[in-house]
Amino acid sequence: MTDQAVSIGDGQPNLFAITQAQLDAAAEVLQLDPALHAVLREPMREMHVTLPVRMDDGSIKVFKGYRVQYNDSRGPTKGGLRFHPKETIDTIRALAAWMTWKCAVVDIPLGGGKGGVACNPKEMSQGELERVSRAYIRAVGRILGPDVDVPAPDMYTNPQVMAWMVDEYSILQGHNEFGVITGKPLALGGSKLRSDATARGGMYCIRAAAKVLGLDTQNATMAIQGFGNAGQYAAILGQKMLGATIVAISDSQGAIYDPDGINPYRAIEHKQKTGSVKDFTITGARPISNADLLELDVDILAPAALENVITAANAGHIKARIVAELANGPTTPDADAILYANGIYVIPDFLCNSGGVITSYFEMVQNAYSYYWDEQTVDARLDAKITPAFHAVHNRAQELGVNNRIAAYCVAVERVAEAVRLRGWA
Repeated sequence: MTDQAVSIGDGQPNLFAITQAQLDAAAEVLQLDPALHAVLREPMREMHVTLPVRMDDGSIKVFKGYRVQYNDSRGPTKGGLRFHPKETIDTIRALAAWMTWKCAVVDIPLGGGKGGVACNPKEMSQGELERVSRAYIRAVGRILGPDVDVPAPDMYTNPQVMAWMVDEYSILQGHNEFGVITGKPLALGGSKLRSDATARGGMYCIRAAAKVLGLDTQNATMAIQGFGNAGQYAAILGQKMLGATIVAISDSQGAIYDPDGINPYRAIEHKQKTGSVKDFTITGARPISNADLLELDVDILAPAALENVITAANAGHIKARIVAELANGPTTPDADAILYANGIYVIPDFLCNSGGVITSYFEMVQNAYSYYWDEQTVDARLDAKITPAFHAVHNRAQELGVNNRIAAYCVAVERVAEAVRLRGWA
């Protein structure tokens, strides 16, 4: 299916249609039973809510919220909560589907869920943000629980938001229930290394990809599109764990490039002070556009921002040897085909960024028996989970002669389909 075929009215790709098209491609390769295929194409349940919230000026503003539980055949659903002004139900459906495949591809006993509120946290005070967070839990709390559905941080939410939410849920239950939320502060049952887990898992995937490609990461160059939580940690860990030189970074306001390397710590400090990296040029970096960053001649390109940034229009100009998708859905279907034809090694999003949900699963396990692991234990177990998952996908791609995304779907879909079949759902 082409990008045009999965577009919505304004020409922007519809993320849920893209996830369905990707599933369809894997189902064809697997010759999946039509009934199983039909079950896996749609969310099992979703909840739409309206959240009346009193703002600081005394007015009442009504926000729209969503929670989608895509498939729970393998275990409780798991997935983040996003606060974004342009949040849509189709985006939430797509992300819940990807969470289903993400949990399955790394073989953890969870299903996929996702939630969101259409709001702009950048325009809200801390008090307003807290009231929205608590209102969301009051509205959807009846379908949440450690054995039912467990949210986590996502775009524009953070450990503090999770702390308000777990407190509100505990109030509703009449007792502490820390296991209902992951990505919490350590003082409320969070897990060590959860804050950098998405990027850390991505680095383990890049390390494994570099080995199969014969790439020396110690001499590699790396560009990171998006300098939020995942992008910032990717810059730090790309340098620390891989030995790579970070030559370009960007955010929504612009990008910078320095072939001699960018100090990630100084770049983060600059962004915290100014709100952007676009004018961080004191060390010799020069400003470039986000579009230019994607097309740099680098060894590793890490899209770590929003969806649909690599499309049919620019895929032919991508020069990176490895594209490590730390963002959700950064590559459209047409672009996937172009990258594969050009020999560019893509580590698909729901494998590459699965370190977050793996460590969230670890947090659930620690909450369940109230015993908490040190950083070395979390790190070792993350590596032990995600690296074999990478090789399972790589080997399946070689075996079937397909790109890595279809291979990842094949691994994940087989596991979910088996659970659905064994439970007698189809």
